[in-house]
Amino acid sequence: MTMKKIIISTIAVSALLFTVTSCKTDFDTDVKDIPVTKGDADFSKYISLGNSLTSGYSNGALYSSGQNESYPSMIAGQMKLAGSGDFKQPLVPNDIGGFTNLPGFPGKLTLQVVNGALSPVPSAPAATLDILPNGGTYQNMGVPGAKSFHLVAPGYGNPAGLAAGTANPYFVRFASSATTSVLQDAMAQKATFFSLWIGNNDVLSYATNGGTNSQTVGNVTTYTTATVQTGNTNPGTYKSNDISDPAVVAGSIKGVLDGLKSVGTTKGVIANIPYVTSVPFFTTVPYNPLTPAALGANLTALNTSLYGPLKQALTAFGAGDRINLLSSTSANPVLIKDVALQDLSAQLTAALTPALGLAQATLFGQIYGQARQATQDDYILLTTSSVINTNAPGVPAPVNVYGISYPLQNQHVLTKTEAAYVKTATDAYNASIKSLADSYGLAFVDANSKMVELNGQSGISFDGVKYTAKFVTGGAFSLDGVHLTGRGYGIVANEFIKSINAKYRSTLPQVNPNNYGGVKFP
Repeated sequence: MTMKKIIISTIAVSALLFTVTSCKTDFDTDVKDIPVTKGDADFSKYISLGNSLTSGYSNGALYSSGQNESYPSMIAGQMKLAGSGDFKQPLVPNDIGGFTNLPGFPGKLTLQVVNGALSPVPSAPAATLDILPNGGTYQNMGVPGAKSFHLVAPGYGNPAGLAAGTANPYFVRFASSATTSVLQDAMAQKATFFSLWIGNNDVLSYATNGGTNSQTVGNVTTYTTATVQTGNTNPGTYKSNDISDPAVVAGSIKGVLDGLKSVGTTKGVIANIPYVTSVPFFTTVPYNPLTPAALGANLTALNTSLYGPLKQALTAFGAGDRINLLSSTSANPVLIKDVALQDLSAQLTAALTPALGLAQATLFGQIYGQARQATQDDYILLTTSSVINTNAPGVPAPVNVYGISYPLQNQHVLTKTEAAYVKTATDAYNASIKSLADSYGLAFVDANSKMVELNGQSGISFDGVKYTAKFVTGGAFSLDGVHLTGRGYGIVANEFIKSINAKYRSTLPQVNPNNYGGVKFP
C-alpha cells in the first residue's frame, strides 16, 4: 500500500474541502462589531516563542508564504489595530524551503499526480542555509524542532554546532550570536507582550518515529527503542526522540517565564500541547487496511502456511491472542512487531523445527517472536502507508511482505503501550503549563481541547465552512499530517485572541480562517 492509496480523487477532494454547513460559527466570542482596544495589555512590542507551530511551518518545511500565515503573524496583525508596532519574521528567502547544504531538510510537500492518483511529494530544497542580518531582532522566534529545554540552551544558534546536533539551523539563521539562547534574544527585546507555545516536540518526535531513535551508518539505518525519560532531569543525556521528563519541561518553561519577567515582560499568553494522536499523522491509516479483495488468492495461502501454524504454536505458549486467521469477509489488521511483548523467538523456533527444519524455524522465530496483529488501540503512522505491502530488504520470500507476512517494525507503528507513554507525558506537561499560567497571571489557551474538537466528527465551523482533522480534505492540516495549513493556523490564532481578550479585557477582533491558504491542488 503506497501513500496514493489513501488519497482520494481530485474532484472528490475539491468538493469536500469547501464543505458548507450552516452559517453557525464556533468562534462565538468575536468582538468584531465593537471598537478595538488593548484593555489592560500593552501590545506595542509583541514577541512569540515556540517551535515549528509558532514559526508557520507547514507541508513538511518552513517557507515564506507559510511564515506569513503563522498564527503569531495573524495575532500581530490584529494587535496593530490596538496600536502595536512592527512584527518581523525571519523569512526564508523562497517559497519552497529546505537547505541544499544540510541532509534531511527537503523542500515543502506538494500534491502531485503519481500513477493516476494524488500523492504528497517533497520538493527539492531551494537554497543553502542563509544567515540573516540583524540577528536577535525578529519578533517571531518560533524554532522548528525545538524542545522546551532548547529555548534556554546557550549555543543553540551556533553554526559550528550543526554537525554535532547541538545547534538548530532555523535558530542559526536569526540568532544574535553563536553563544546566545532563544530566551536571551527574547529578553534583549524587552517586549511588552509575549506568546509561548512549547512542549510539543518533547513528546512528538517520540511518537512520529514510532517510539524509536535511529542512526544511519553508511547506507544502513538502525533503530533502537526511544526512552521515556522519567526521573532523568539532565536533557544533555537525551537522544533525539526520547520523551522529556515532565520536570524538565516544567522547569524550562518556568525558566522562560522568569527570564522574561526579569526584563519587565510580564503579560502574555501560554498554550498547552495537543494529544499528538489527534492529528492526521496518526489517524489516517487504519489499523486494518488489508481487505479480502486486496489479499485475493493469497488470503487462503497465508492462513494455511503462516497464520494458522503461528496461531497454533503461540497458543501453546499462552499467546494465541497475538494472531488470528485472516478474514475472508471483513478488513484485516496489519501484522506488527511489538517490543513490549515477551520475546518468544526461542520457543517458536523449538516448536516449529520438527515441521520446518532448524533453519526455517529459526527464521520464523526471529521474525515472529514479538509479532501480533494490530488493534484499534495502535496507531499506524502516515508515512507507513508507503511501506505496507512492500518487501522487507534482506528477508526471503514469501515471509518478507511488510504488514502481511512480515511485521511492520517498531518505527512504523505507535503501539498501545507507546501511545500510553505519550498521553501520560502530555497530561503531565499540560498540568504544569496550566499551573504556570495561573501562578504568573497569564492568559491560557487550551489548545489540546481545541484539537480534540477539531478531530471530532462535527469539527469546527467558521462562516459556514467546516474544518476537521481529516487528512487533506479536512482543510486544517497540511500534507505532513502534523502541521497546520494557513486556515488551521487561523483557528489557532483565534483561540489565542479569545484568551487574550478574556484575560486582559482587550477587544482584538478574530481573524477569518477562510481567508488563508489550505491544501493546494495541481
